[in-house]
Order: sequence, then C-alpha cells, then structure tokens
Amino acid sequence: MSDTQSDGGDCTEHRTAVTEAEVEALVRGICFKTGPPRTLGVELEWLVHSLELPQLPVSPERLEAAYTALRAVPLGSALTVEPGGQLELSSPPAASLMECVDTVSADLDTVRSVLAKDGLGLAGIGHDPWHTPRRFLHEPRYDAMETCLDRTGPAGRHMMCTTASVQVCVDAGHEEPGPLGHARRWWLAHQLGAVLVAVFANSPLRGGRPTGWQSTRQLTWTEIGAGRAGAPPLDGEPRTAWARHVLDSPVMCVRRENGPWGVPDGLTFREWTRSRSPRPPTRADLDYHLTTLFPPVRPRGHLELRMIDAQPGEDGWLVPLAVTAALFDDPEAAERAYRTVKPLAERALNRPAPHNPLWVDAARFGLADPELREAADTCFAVALEALPRLGATARVTDAVAAFRDRHVARGRCPADDLLDRLTATDPPRSGPAGGARTAYGRKDIRT
Repeated sequence: MSDTQSDGGDCTEHRTAVTEAEVEALVRGICFKTGPPRTLGVELEWLVHSLELPQLPVSPERLEAAYTALRAVPLGSALTVEPGGQLELSSPPAASLMECVDTVSADLDTVRSVLAKDGLGLAGIGHDPWHTPRRFLHEPRYDAMETCLDRTGPAGRHMMCTTASVQVCVDAGHEEPGPLGHARRWWLAHQLGAVLVAVFANSPLRGGRPTGWQSTRQLTWTEIGAGRAGAPPLDGEPRTAWARHVLDSPVMCVRRENGPWGVPDGLTFREWTRSRSPRPPTRADLDYHLTTLFPPVRPRGHLELRMIDAQPGEDGWLVPLAVTAALFDDPEAAERAYRTVKPLAERALNRPAPHNPLWVDAARFGLADPELREAADTCFAVALEALPRLGATARVTDAVAAFRDRHVARGRCPADDLLDRLTATDPPRSGPAGGARTAYGRKDIRT
C-alpha cells in the first residue's frame, strides 16, 4: 500500500496528456516485464504495539518519535509507514532466496532493537485484534483514499489502518510458454493464491471477538469491491486483460498542487481519457492510478502477491516467502504446483479473485476446507523438496517443515492458534516466538 511511484517531477513526458490507446500501450509495456526469473522480494507490514500494554493504542506522538529514530539508522530495505501507523519493510530485489532472507532478517533485528528502546514491538497479525481504525498519516493521498473508500462502507478504513500482510514479489517469468512462462505464472498466482490465503490465514478477530473468518483481512479486501481490489478475468491474455482492467477501474482521485484532491464518483480511467475532464489525464496520473488498484496479484513489472496475512513470530514471515519462491521459481515445483491447484479452479466458477467461492471459502474456513488442506499438504511437500535446489539453508527449511507439522498436517492455520488463546480451551503447545507472543498471548486476548 505504501508503494507510491514517482510522478516524474517536471518531466515533459509525464506532464503530457495521454489518450486511451496510449494508456493501453503503456500498461501492456510496463506491467509485465518478461525474462528468466532471477530476482525475489518481500514486503512485510507489521502492527506496532506497546510491549507492556498491547491492548492500548500507541499515541501518534510516540509512534512519530519511534519512526524518527528508525529513519536515522541504515537499512538495506525501504522503510515506510502505512496510514494507520503500521510499519512496512520492502526488501530490494534479491538475486536469491537467501540474499532476501539475510537482508530482511538483519533489518528486522535493527528495527526491533530501536523500537524496544521505546517499549514498542512488532506484531505479525493480519488484522489488529483490538483497535478500531485510526489514521496516523494525514496527507492528501490518504484523505482522498478515505473519502473514496468510505463510499462502499467501513472496510476501506480497516484496510488502511488495521491490516498487515506479507507480500511476496516474483519476476513475471518467460515470454514463452511453460512452467515459468508469464501466462502460466499469472494463472498460478491466482489459483495458488487461494491456498496461500487458507494456509496463512491469521486474522480471526476484530474488536477482541471472532469474526467467523480465519482471514478477516481478506474479507476486508473483498468488501472493498472488485473495481478497486479485484483481479481481471483469467480467460484472456494477461497483458490485454490487465490493461482493460486498469482502464475500466474507477479513478480514486484527481491530484491538485494546492488544496484537497478531487475524488470523482464512478469515473473510470477510460472515461477520463475520453472526457478529458476535470483536466486531461497525464502519464503521471496513469502511474498514480496504478498504485490505487489493490488486486490480490498486482503486476508491476514483476508479480506482487498480496493475499498473505502477516505472520506471527520473529521468523514467521520466512515461511510464506520460502514456499512461494519454491513454487514459482523452481521449474519442477512450479509444474507440480500447477497440477495440484488446477482442480481447484472449478470452484472459482470463472469469477475473478477474490470475489469467487474458492477465495471466499479460503478466507472463511482456512485449512478446515478439505480440498484446500489437501492442496496445501502437497504444495508444502513440493516446496520442501525444491528449497535445497534454491540454496535454502537449514534455518529456512526447518521453519517450513515446522509450520507444515504444526499447521498444515493438522488442518490448521495461525488463526486457529489465536482462537485457542481467546477461548483458552485448547492452548497450543508452543506459542509463536518474539513480540507477537508477548503482545497477543493467551492472557492478553479477552472477550
């Protein structure tokens, strides 16, 4: 969400009005950059909480002081702040899984050390189990976003202020067909995405109470609506389908140099290029429009997988990163993952994610869904075979194996651990490590 793109400054190209045909050509050219998969990245969003009293909100002044201290320390990853004060670390593109892991691990150690000096910690949970949405950042972008999203209900404010995720970024893939071809990877991301939602669901609470969904965060994205947070249909060529989706999606805002930004109601980018009102759209407006679309898989030259809830523990984020990397970048694993999830596609009923029955069931039931559990079990076995071929160390493979044994093999997801602590009827044998356990342990979650 914090991925703002440059508007090009005073670049004449970016200030020149664009036509509908030019927009389509630009989107087709910039959103799928094909070639051999060589790089990997991860974006980690975290809830920031008081180590002593996590159920109480952290004051804006305390957050600002902590973030000022963080900006003064060197990090390999980009550090940004989300509208509700969530912290995000975005790794640079890495040439290998272990390069990505090592960079982000070192940065997290630094971040945790700086925050701890002020009594603050990081919690990996997909939706804040305690706090109502409260905006920390007050900027024209987020003022406009709030106004726009409020038209469809409260889900937008929850998304902006109380959610956190693990977003895995993989290269778009080869131009040619095959298990690493871009068309196959685009399709796989949307079908495997439902399995990833179910496996890593970790947001069953809102306001201290169960919502009835294992991933309340995914429910929130679904409620925002297909135009803003939906995928295009998968029955066409990816570039064509995405370009059409971009043109037909509603414009969130028309930026102004002075004063509040305009928030049109129902104006698509296609209609804007045709009407050229309230002013002609420019290349910079197109670049900005692309950052206001939040599909579960977003093509940005690479593929950004956005469907995974934030994970508990200091190293919980390693598991979705490693599993996703293995299933996308190892050719044998990618082919086996494709065959594993292909039968699930029938449940989607040809409707785009996440607004189809497959994705809804994944968010509601997690791995209590038998078909999703079976697919997850196979995908984890395939990933564990592939990870050594990607150079994964024992730290990574052990984390994936432990997650499989604790959750996948038992038809559970991290949300079940949170619910166990809430009810205190079946507490887990060993809670998640690090700040998440301190912050949201059994004694701290009350009905």
